[in-house]
Amino acid sequence: MPYSDAPLPAAARPSAAAAAGIRLVVTDMDGTLLDDDKRVPEGLWEVLARLRERGVLFSPASGRQYATLAREFAEVADGMVFIAENGTYVVRDGEELSSDPLDPGVVRDVVAAVRRLVAGGADVGAVVCGKRSAYVERADEAFLAEVRRYYVRHRVVEDAAAVDDDVIKVALYDFGPAERTTAPALASFADSHQVVVSGEHWVDVMNRTANKGAALRRLQRDLGITPAQTVVFGDYLNDLEMLDAADWSFAMANAHPEVVRRARHLAPSNNDNGVLRTVVRLLDLPVTGL
Repeated sequence: MPYSDAPLPAAARPSAAAAAGIRLVVTDMDGTLLDDDKRVPEGLWEVLARLRERGVLFSPASGRQYATLAREFAEVADGMVFIAENGTYVVRDGEELSSDPLDPGVVRDVVAAVRRLVAGGADVGAVVCGKRSAYVERADEAFLAEVRRYYVRHRVVEDAAAVDDDVIKVALYDFGPAERTTAPALASFADSHQVVVSGEHWVDVMNRTANKGAALRRLQRDLGITPAQTVVFGDYLNDLEMLDAADWSFAMANAHPEVVRRARHLAPSNNDNGVLRTVVRLLDLPVTGL
């Protein structure tokens, strides 16, 4: 698997025709575009301007809330497609392009399962993700500090399973290793829904039909863009299906081993500005300092 660094290895260097044909760049946020301190990489806004000049669409694809993504990219959001909530909610210019809401009964069951985990001593909390807001029952500052990172719009409620909103995902934050604790405890939901480990401490429950890859393929169909015209970057298990939707699929050097196996190419780590450095070289953008 080639490593995308300066200069880009020959195995990852497209022909001029292939580079000219790229029309869509999609990237995960945490662990991929952002560094470990959640900072936007230096040079992002210049790269986005160069992509826009080329007619290349840039799309953040994240487990984060749409409102959170829209705030991060507020100054350049016109025409940008946001693949939010791990693909369950896709928005462009404030208009919903697609969504995949959960059945209210499933939301109640997942919230009940979380309450049982808590009663058993697990340090975990549920975030019920609606289109308008996120809803939580835990009000301690340690938990809310994690919620605020990803959910700009959130409310503390008495019963998160009874909110008046279209719920598109239930996310669980586990202060321990989610892949070894919370995820196995939700195994019963995996028969009918997706139980996805989306980060070291996060597990998401969504409809089986919902993932970043499904959202990306729908977007490609709507825009007439092919996998050969698509570049994708990811680092964790919730990015796997999205990587499958692009011929130019890159795992970050810091990615989960399964992501590295699934992707066609390897990019420098998120702390080494891997996304932007790879995009600049892949598309031969006139950007200095990367």
